[in-house]
Formats: sequence, C-alpha cells, structure tokens
Amino acid sequence: MNATEQRIAAVIAGEIGASVSQVAAATALLDEGATVPFVARYRKEATGGLDDTQLRMLAERLAYLRDFEARRASIVQEITSQGKMTDDLAGKLAAAATKAEIEDLYAPYKPKRRTRAEIARERGLQPLADLIFDDRSTDPQKAAERFVAGEVADAKAALDGARDILAERFAEEAELVGRLRGYMKDNAVVVAKVLDGKAEAGAKFSDYFDYSEKWSTVPSHRALAIFRGRNDDVLSVEIVVDAGDTSPVRPVERMIAHAFSIGGASAADAWLMQVVGWTWRVKLSLQMTLDLTRDLRERAEEEAIRVFARNLKDLMLAAPAGTRPTLGLDPGIRTGVKVAALDATGKVLETTTIYPFQPKNDVRGAQAELARLIVKHGIELIAIGNGTASRETEKLVGDLLADMPAPKPTKVIVSEAGASVYSASELAAAEFPGLDVSLRGAISIGRRLQDPLAELVKVEPKAIGVGQYQHDVDQYRLAKALDAVVEDAVNGVGVDLNTASAPLLARVSGLGQSVAEAIVLHRDTQGPFRSRGELLSVPRLGARTFEQCAGFLRIRDGQEALDASSVHPEAYPVARKIVAACGRDIRALMGDGAALRKLEPQVFVDERFGLPTVKDILAELEKPGRDPRPSFKTATFADGIDDIKDLKPGMLLEGTVTNVAAFGAFVDVGVHQDGLVHVSQIADRFVKDPNEVVKVGQVVKVKVVEVDVARKRIGLSMRKDAGAGGRDGQGAGPNRGARNDGRANNAAKGGGNRKPAQEQKSLGGLGEALLRAQKR
Repeated sequence: MNATEQRIAAVIAGEIGASVSQVAAATALLDEGATVPFVARYRKEATGGLDDTQLRMLAERLAYLRDFEARRASIVQEITSQGKMTDDLAGKLAAAATKAEIEDLYAPYKPKRRTRAEIARERGLQPLADLIFDDRSTDPQKAAERFVAGEVADAKAALDGARDILAERFAEEAELVGRLRGYMKDNAVVVAKVLDGKAEAGAKFSDYFDYSEKWSTVPSHRALAIFRGRNDDVLSVEIVVDAGDTSPVRPVERMIAHAFSIGGASAADAWLMQVVGWTWRVKLSLQMTLDLTRDLRERAEEEAIRVFARNLKDLMLAAPAGTRPTLGLDPGIRTGVKVAALDATGKVLETTTIYPFQPKNDVRGAQAELARLIVKHGIELIAIGNGTASRETEKLVGDLLADMPAPKPTKVIVSEAGASVYSASELAAAEFPGLDVSLRGAISIGRRLQDPLAELVKVEPKAIGVGQYQHDVDQYRLAKALDAVVEDAVNGVGVDLNTASAPLLARVSGLGQSVAEAIVLHRDTQGPFRSRGELLSVPRLGARTFEQCAGFLRIRDGQEALDASSVHPEAYPVARKIVAACGRDIRALMGDGAALRKLEPQVFVDERFGLPTVKDILAELEKPGRDPRPSFKTATFADGIDDIKDLKPGMLLEGTVTNVAAFGAFVDVGVHQDGLVHVSQIADRFVKDPNEVVKVGQVVKVKVVEVDVARKRIGLSMRKDAGAGGRDGQGAGPNRGARNDGRANNAAKGGGNRKPAQEQKSLGGLGEALLRAQKR
C-alpha cells in the first residue's frame, strides 16, 4: 500500500470506527470485485467483522477520497510545472483535508481567462497597487496621477486598475477564504420571498413567502422545498450574512482588512478599505453564496437520500405472509375491481374483474365471484390495494367473509406504491404478455403480501414512494444508494434458486441481469437445480461469480442439505467436521440447537476459517435457512371509519406506518389520507430521530388529536398523554415544532430563524409543504 492509500485508509478508519488494517483488507477485497454483501458475510476474518453499513460507507468514502487525492496530485503537478511550488505551499496542499481547501490554495495558480486584474497589469498598474499597499503614507490620488498614460485615461482609471489587482490578491488568499467560509456557515441566513404576482399560482409554497432561517440549521425538507419553489419561479432565495449589522464596516469586511493589516487612519488605508468592501461585494460574496448554496443542497439531498434508503430497507424487509394461496384485489370504481387468484408460490391461477360500485353496483355478483374463487383455489389471504375505493372494497370483502363458514381467508390492506409503474413496465409485459395492465397490478398486490421483497425488486426503487422530494435530489446518487439497499436486503434474506424470478436473482451478490436470465433459462430447460455446484454449468457463470453468489442462493430438498442454508460451499468441510463431531446425520442435526450448543467453536477453527465463520456456521445449522424478517402481522382498521370525516379527536386506532421522515411518521389508518405522528408525539420521551421508534410497515396504535377535513390533515399521537404538555419540551401544544428543533422562533432578518408559519401551527409543527412530501 503506497503512502496515498495509507492516508486514505487512515481517514476512513477514523470515520467508520475501524483499524487501518481492517480498512486495507476490505479495500483489497472490493478492488478485486467482491461485493459488499459477500465481504460482510463471508470474509469476516479478513475484515475483522466489518458489517454491511461500515462497508457501504467505506466504499463510498473510498471513491470520494481517491478522487480527492487524484485532484490533489493534479494540482501539485500543475503548480510545479509552473515553477511556482514552494515548501510552504507543498505543506499546505499535503495537509488540506477537503476539496474546498485544495481549490482555495490552487486559485492563484489556476489558468484563467483574461481578467480585469490581468488587463490592469498589462497597463503597468501593478507598481501602483504595490506602492499603495506597501506604503500606507502614500496618497492614492497623487500616486495614481503618475500612472496616467496610454490606455489609462485618468487617475480614477489608474486606481480602478490597482483596485482590480489588489481585489484579486485578497480573494485568492486561501487561509482568509477558508475563515470567511467558516464564518458564513456559522452566521449566514437563508432568506426566501415570494416573487411579485406569484402568490396565487404558488400557493403551495406559502410557508416560504416570507421565510428566514440560519443556514446551519435548515433541515433537509425545508431546503428542498425552497429550492423547488425557486425552480418553479415562485420564490427568490438568497443566502445573506451580517444583514442586520448596522456598523459602517461589516464583520466579513473587517476579517478581510485584518488579514492584510488594513485599518489605519491614512488616506491609503481609507482607500484600501474601499477595496476591501468592493472585494467582498463583487468577488467573495457571490462565490461564498454559491458555495453555501451548493453545500446546503448537497446536505439536504444527502439527508433526503438517507431517509429514503432507510424507509426502503424497512419496506423491503417487511414481514412476508408466506407461501399461502392469495387473492389480489386492485380496487377501482368505474373500471371495476381487478382480481387475481395466486397459488402459494405466486403463480397466477385465474384473473377477472368485478363491478360492485358505480355505475353497475353489482354487489351480489361481485361477492359471488369472490366466493367462487376463494373456494375453488383454497384462498387463505386476500390482499386489497390501498388506492381509490380501497375501504369500499375492504367492506365488500368483509361482508362476504362474515357470511362464510370457517376457516375463512384473512383480508389485508397492501400498499400499492409503485405497482402501476411495474404494471406498465416492459418486465411486466414480458411476464404477463396476454394480460391487461390493471390485472397485472392485482397480481403484484397479491404477491406483495406473500413476499414483499420478491415483488418489490421488480419496481424501480425510487418509484416505490417512501421518500421525500426524491425527484429533486441527484438521481445518480439516489439510484446508487437505493440499489445498495435492495442488494443488501435481497442478500440478507437469501433467494430460492429454483423459484426466484430473474429480477430477484439479478440482485444477488455477483449476479447481474444477463446471468440471472441465463440461470432462469437453464432452470426452465434443464429442470430445477439439484445442487449449488450445478450453477457452474450456467453460461457466463464462472468460478469467481460462483464464489460471490453461492452462499446467498438456497436449494430446498436438494442433493446437499447444506445448500438450503447460508453456509458457503467453501466452508462445507468445516460444517462436516461439526456434523461428524456430533455423530449425527446432517439433516437430523440441522435444527437441533441443544446438540449444537454443546460444541466448543474454537475446536473447529483452522488456518483458513476463523472463529467468526465457525460461529456463523453453528448458528446457521441451529436455524437453517432462517428468514431474518419479522413475523407477519397486519393492522386492523376500525369498522365504520372509512373517511377522514369519520375521524374525531380522541379516537384510538390501529394503523400501519407508511413513511418516516425527520419530522415524524405517516400512518395509514384506513381513510385514504395518511395521518402524521409528529416526532414530538412518537413516544413519551425525547426522540431525535423517529426511526429510533418506528419503521415503515410497522403496525402501531395511535390516538387522533386533530382533524382538518378541508385541508385533509390528520394529527395523530402515539404518546400515552396525547394532547397534554410533555417532557423535554415536547408537549402537544401548537408551537412544539420550534421547541423540538431546539431553535428559537426569531423573525429578526439578520441571523434570524423565522420558520414557515404553518410550522408554528398544529399537527406537531408540520406545515402543508411537509404533508405534500408524503404524497410525492
């Protein structure tokens, strides 16, 4: 490992809480083409047990820091080629820790277009600038008169040229620029105002028509909201500093003056102070504002992507209902309710459409058809999409089931998020070429209940809709983060090699779309795989790919019992030693925790497989093929509560968490409009991050605390003392949002923190803009 790689490893080690040797080992494996799931699960000895979260961060930071180091090397080479490198500059470049720092140091040496300062030098005005700056007893006006000649028409033109030269010097002083940037980050205020004549058209941004908040404390959702308002030509957005300072010389200007010892009583100092002000207004202020705007957007996008990724992970790992015959219902009114009967494996048995609502109102016919399907196919579960007519469809099914003898199916409301995207996709068309798009949706809804992970992998992650402002963030970064979530989820659960679809197989470690399709083709033509080893007969699946994917693929009832487990084929010899030590047949031993717990793991350690691997094998033998997802549970919606108008404050309801954001959690209580549990109402204690308490897909009990039918806003609480003042500044009063953020509600323009008006109202401090985030 060279010096640069050692430096990168040291930085990453500090960030992820690991040793340099661990980082170096993981880096080597990733550089060789190993995937994060493979390294996290099967190379614990090499990495010292780094988990997938640490490895994801390592991979992301590795790419950034390598790019950073390449840029540093390029700058060093460029300055050296100019013959301007000094020991001091080289030391500063070597010590720089961010891209901003090295760019600040490079600024004076960066090839430029012909600047005003360069033009002034060509006109012979560098000596005038040096004279005024070096000798403060100089009278600038008189000195300038000596430089009037040629293209310099008069003393004013000479002084303007000297100003341009000095301004460029001031603006390129790296240490000063760094201090100013730090001061801006600590003191700048983001100010948004509505553009003239846009108030009515841009009413959805009304929270930001007269808004200001410190740059350092603007949360992701508000930053992205104001940027969208600006992009829609509704808002003007500025980042200002020292706006409320009434002193003749603003603090930022004093910082520049102090850096160059400007501030005496001479005429030269007075003129130089004018240059300082001009430098700030014309050069530095604009650049600093652009830098902070970019940083704010990046910070907001990073948080939004993190929230989306976390919610997607929870949704992908939601409890599966399991291999049970299922009826999928895609509700609709005029176009009817689309119905798909599926067997326990998700195979489509029959599809149809029923018309229980307007205009046909064929309730009896619809129920008769559902009853026929239930009996014919032995249906155990009924999955009902949560879109339009969901509650009406649920009531229809509920009335039918009430008249049926036991055992009867269980009805479950299922999220339709992204189902329409999948139904209209090329993948769905290839999977069901003869079916109507809407019928494909019913199939997807049914399969989502059986196994959410297997079905959701078919949908583009960002179309699943568990984020906020996902269309406003960097789409490449978003896609990369969400793809990583899907990869980790799929490999964390494991995949049945003989039943998995190509889209699901494509997410397995080491496999891609083409190899996944080749596996399915081989399976269709040659029959089910009898062992993992048969994978090597699949075209384009070589030894390296086999190493990466084999441990995540399961074969039930195959030739090799261990193929049904997460034990990697390379470690089968260790597993067999364990079996031999017990003197039992492997199939009889698998699942016998009492016998396995009597063994001493250290006994089975050898030169290749260490204690972590042995412990993993023992755990897997104890619970072979275990699914890490929680057991299946569904919310029971209250009877007679079908519309927001049916809700009353004080009602106790059960619901399902549909989205979690920094400001709270959205919960579906069965009225076609998700309610909000603000972060201050999630628990009877201070909660900084709602994800500490709730996750997408979780069933929760809530109390209705407020209902606004006109604006379709529902305030919910999970606190035992809902509606009363709480601890830690998280009472249920209308201004809780400001207190929970830990910031004062200060409307002072200079350094103020005036939050959107709606955030000072009810629903735990959430404004309409934040509610709209859920819909997006």
